[in-house]
Amino acid sequence: MSQGEAARRGTAKPQDQGWAWMVLLAAVVLQGLTLGFPCCIGVFFTDLQHEFQASNSQTSWFPSIMVAVLHGGGPLCSILVERFGCRFVVMLGGLLSGLGMVSSSFCKSISQLYLTAGLITGLGSCFSFQGGVTVLGYYFVRWRALANAMASTGVSLGFTLWPLLSQYLLDEMGWRNTFLIFGGILLNCCVCGAIMRPIQMASGSLPQSAKPEEEPGSKAEEAQLSNGASPYHPMLPQHTRRTKCFQVLQKYLAFDIFSQNKGYQIYTIGVTWMMMGFALPHVYLVPYARHSGVEEHKAALLISIIGFINIFIRPLTGLLSGHRVFTGRRIYLFILATLLCGLSNFICVISAEFSVLILYCVILSIAMSGVGALVFQVLMDVVDMDRFSSALGLFTILESITLLIGPPLTGLLVDITNDYHYVFYNSSFFLISAALFMGLSFCALEKKTKLREASKARLDNPSRYQYSETSAEPKAESQSPPAVEYITSI
Repeated sequence: MSQGEAARRGTAKPQDQGWAWMVLLAAVVLQGLTLGFPCCIGVFFTDLQHEFQASNSQTSWFPSIMVAVLHGGGPLCSILVERFGCRFVVMLGGLLSGLGMVSSSFCKSISQLYLTAGLITGLGSCFSFQGGVTVLGYYFVRWRALANAMASTGVSLGFTLWPLLSQYLLDEMGWRNTFLIFGGILLNCCVCGAIMRPIQMASGSLPQSAKPEEEPGSKAEEAQLSNGASPYHPMLPQHTRRTKCFQVLQKYLAFDIFSQNKGYQIYTIGVTWMMMGFALPHVYLVPYARHSGVEEHKAALLISIIGFINIFIRPLTGLLSGHRVFTGRRIYLFILATLLCGLSNFICVISAEFSVLILYCVILSIAMSGVGALVFQVLMDVVDMDRFSSALGLFTILESITLLIGPPLTGLLVDITNDYHYVFYNSSFFLISAALFMGLSFCALEKKTKLREASKARLDNPSRYQYSETSAEPKAESQSPPAVEYITSI
C-alpha cells in the first residue's frame, strides 16, 4: 500500500464527524481574529494622527494596506497551501500577524506602520484566513455548506468584540501597549492551525483530484518539476520556464475567463469599482463620530452594532438566496444590497447625532450582510466551477487594488475640505454607480441571451428546443459544489 493510499484510507473517517467539529470551531475563531480585526483600526485613527502628526490620507494608508493585502494575497496563499499544506500556512499566518502587531508597538513613524501592521499583519491574516477556509473543504463533505455558514459567523463576532476590546485597552494603556497585546492575541491563530490536522493530503500537498491536469511535456521536465523545481529553475529550458509560468498565471489569475465570459467581466468590474467606496465607513465612521462630538466609547460601539446585527442577518441572507426562486437571479439581490449600502450613507450626512448614527449602522449592517453573503456566491453563478479558483484569484487581486486606494484618496479630500461628509458622499457615489452599472449590464446581457436563444430556436425542432429548455434548469441547480468553498472576506 502506497503512502498516499494509506493516508487517504486512514484519514477518511474524521470527515463530517468527531474532530471535524473542533476544526470548525478553530475556523470560527480564525475568522474572528483575521477578518474581524481590521474593523477596530478606526478606534486608533485619531490617536495615531496625533502621535505621528499625520493627515487623514496618510493615516488611512495603514488600514488600507492591511485590508488590501488580506484580500489580494489569496493567490500566493493558494500556492503555499498546495506546496506545504493548510496547517503550516495557518500557523505561518499566525506568526506573521503576531510579529506585525508586536513590531507596530515600537514604530516611530506612520510609514513604519505601513510595513509592520499593514503588510506583515495583513499578509499573515490572509494566510490564516484562507488556509482555515480551505481545510474545511477537506474535513466536511456532507455538511460543507453548513460548516462554511457557521464559520462565517466568526467575522461578525470579530466585528462585535474587537472595537469594544480596542477602546477599553486604548483607555487603559495607550495604543502602543494595545498593539503589543494584539500581537499576543493574534498568535492564537497558531493554536487554531495546530488543531487542523492534515486530512486527505499526502506529503502536505493537495489531493490529486484538486490539481489541474498538466499539459503534456517531456519526461525529464516533468521529473524536474515533480522534484520541486521552480518554473524559474535554471536547469529547465527557457521555453519550458515560460510555459510553466504561463500555466501558473492561468491557474491563479484567469485572464482568459475575463476576456471570454461577459458575466464575469461585468461582475468583476462592478465589484472592483464598488470596493472604492465599500470600506470607507469602516475606516472613517469612528473618527467622524468623534469629530462630531460623540463620546469615544459610544463611537466605538457603532462598529460593534454593525457586527452584532451581522451575526443574525448574514445567515438569513444566505438561506434566502439559496431558495430555488433566486436560482440564476442572485446577482439582482446582490445589486439591491449594494444599492441599499450606498443610499444608507446619506443618513450620516443628514445628522451626526448618536441616535441617527445607530439607525445608520442598523441599515448599513443589513445591506452589508447581503453583500457579504452573496459576493462569492454570485461569482460561483457566473463562472464554471472547475475554473472558480482561477476566477477568484483575479477577482480578489483587482478588488484589493481599489480597497487599497479608496480610503487614502477620500482622506485626501477630507484633508483639503476639512469636511467628513465627503466620506459618505464618495461611498454613496461608488456604491450606487456600481449597482446601476451591474444592474443595467446584466439586464442587457440577459436580454441579448434570450434573443440569441430565440433566433436559435427557429432553426431547431420546436419540441427538441422545449425539452432542452426544461432540462437546463435542474442541471444548473444540481451543479456539484467546488472542492473548496470560499467564504466572503467582506
